[in-house]
Amino acid sequence: MKSSPEKILDQIREIRQMERGKLCPLRDGRYYNHQTWQSGRNVVRYVPADQVPSLQEALANYQRYLELTQAYADLIIQQTRKKRTEHFPKKPSKKHRSKQ
Repeated sequence: MKSSPEKILDQIREIRQMERGKLCPLRDGRYYNHQTWQSGRNVVRYVPADQVPSLQEALANYQRYLELTQAYADLIIQQTRKKRTEHFPKKPSKKHRSKQ
């Protein structure tokens, strides 16, 4: 099924929670490290294990957002190129005469 830019934007609008970063379990299992890159440096937050499922969903939503925005950009670029070639079709190439 081919997507349209509007359908992709609808899917983006449905995303309600997002979080950047990486989640790593700590040894004791009660906490996780949530690492993000902010203002040119790595920021670490400790997250209790009971909050991990919600954070994992937010991290997955951010990845989905990135995929959707890339797909949206790809479609818009395709449309732009198509319109440009319709308005400015290629000129027929002149065949070079071979010398005999």
